[in-house]
Amino acid sequence: MDVIVSPIIILNAADDVGVVRRTVQPGNLVGHGDLVARGLVGRGHKVAIKRIPSGGEVRKYGQVIGVATQDIEPGDHVHLHNLAMLPSEHVHQFSVDIEEKGMLPEAERRTFMGYDRGIGGAGTRNYIGIISSVNCSATVSRYIADYFNRMGGLDGFDNIDGVVALTHGTGCALNNKSEGYRVLIRTIQGYAKHPNFGGILMIGLGCETNQIGPILEHYKMEEGDRLRTMTIQQHGGTRKTIDAAIEIIKEMLPGVNAAVRTPQPLSKLKVALECGGSDGYSGISANPALGYASDLMVRNGGTTVLSETPEIYGAEHLLTRRAITPDVAHKLLERIDWWRDYTARNGDELNNNPSHGNKLGGLTTILEKSLGAVAKGGSMPLKAVYEFGETVTEQGFVFMDTPGYDPVAVTGQVAGGCNVICFTTGRGSVSGFKPSPCIKIATNSEMYEHMKEDMDINCGGIVTGEETIEQSGQRIFEDIIAVASGRKTLSEIYDYGDNEFVPWQIGAVT
Repeated sequence: MDVIVSPIIILNAADDVGVVRRTVQPGNLVGHGDLVARGLVGRGHKVAIKRIPSGGEVRKYGQVIGVATQDIEPGDHVHLHNLAMLPSEHVHQFSVDIEEKGMLPEAERRTFMGYDRGIGGAGTRNYIGIISSVNCSATVSRYIADYFNRMGGLDGFDNIDGVVALTHGTGCALNNKSEGYRVLIRTIQGYAKHPNFGGILMIGLGCETNQIGPILEHYKMEEGDRLRTMTIQQHGGTRKTIDAAIEIIKEMLPGVNAAVRTPQPLSKLKVALECGGSDGYSGISANPALGYASDLMVRNGGTTVLSETPEIYGAEHLLTRRAITPDVAHKLLERIDWWRDYTARNGDELNNNPSHGNKLGGLTTILEKSLGAVAKGGSMPLKAVYEFGETVTEQGFVFMDTPGYDPVAVTGQVAGGCNVICFTTGRGSVSGFKPSPCIKIATNSEMYEHMKEDMDINCGGIVTGEETIEQSGQRIFEDIIAVASGRKTLSEIYDYGDNEFVPWQIGAVT
């Protein structure tokens, strides 16, 4: 027997709006009693189910997402023309929802097949990385990687996933006592220690501000079989550097290739929770489904890392309730305050979101977007708050302070140790993030079918009523384990992900 699904999704009894599952034409029933659409309402967009006077607060998820800029009648399309941002002001409660529900005994917890790196954790992939200390060594780094990836340099070493050139646009013309410098070297050392790399070669020019030696000294890293360094000026130019680097990596190949996958506890998995190209369905389907998977990961001893501070703005009160201690809550609010100051001194504001694509997909204000984004974090206690690229050491659900720009946010999460990425998208984001595999999760079936070659999982069944959040979340959880154990994601099959290493640039370039 076919199940009749209402054309509208109402998320909370206190809401003033509902989200339409499919486009509703003017004069057609919305699916809420005898309510009729007063204009065209595109799929994923909001329709008023109550009268809202001009200046009145508008609620979705049971939370305020903005203020009406004109009288809104039941059946009206609610979007940019009649809904505006208002300041995010909340009375924060600390550490009131901190029960760890459903934690499994260690003997019952799931495992994955990974590469044991000893105290360095467990790898889900087996790459060799080339890290440029400065943009001046980027071309050389890419040429060396191409020799192995495109010119047959890995022939006979089938257990190596590839050679990744991690290049960037900075490394000089910055103060080595500045915040920007500290963030850069923290990011570089995080990648250099990442368990998805079996070997690392760091390459500098030689005269740059960002010298390799101080990075190794500060982070107590020593050269050896797994880590080597060199500079172009030391070796007498680009060609000689390329030749020498190729020989160094050739020496690494047998040892890296010899690594084998063995059963590893999920406590050695760190999963990045990310979203990009969000739409009106993100907070309804893929994000809460990923939140359910996040809870399953934590209950099995794993770690999940939420990020994008500007995209929790307006919903941070939901996270402070879950902070395991008041100190953790205070650290989260301190990062929000830092962002208020950072955006103000740069002539910007935290409400510069949503993006053009977000708005086309039905999102109107950052409050609305943030409430949906936070759903990726599930319901478990918030154990810690980390600054950008800091090594994640706490097990469980944690938060990392990053920008909302996806390549930068994920760079911070991977630098922190994330060895799998779950990326929800409603508009169709397509990035890969070597060395960590990226699972793309679609919020709606229309986009999934249109971009099927790039999407790993479809959560659109939640929107159509064919699947529950719990069922989708269980599928995501099983995919995380399968991918961590070696199954390739679509972006890996196409060999995407060489250009998404984007360290956060903070401060003046001099």
